[in-house]
Amino acid sequence: MSENSEKIEVDGVIKEALPNATFRVEIAPGKIIFGIISGKMRINHIKILPGDKVKMELSPYDLSKGRIVYREK
Repeated sequence: MSENSEKIEVDGVIKEALPNATFRVEIAPGKIIFGIISGKMRINHIKILPGDKVKMELSPYDLSKGRIVYREK
C-alpha cells in the first residue's frame, strides 16, 4: 500500500494563524482542527493568511491534526 493512499484529503478555511507556521483550520461548519504547513510550502515561501482556502491531508489515525499541502487562489 502506498503512503499517499492512506491520507484523507479535505478542504478547509484558515481561521487563525498561530506561531511556527501552524494554523487553526475549519474543515466543516463548527469543526476546527490544527494544521501545519508542509515542507514544500515552507521552502517555496508560500504565505497563508486567515480566510485563505487550503487543501489538507489528514492521517486516518489522528483526525485532529493535518498537513496543509495547497493554498487555493
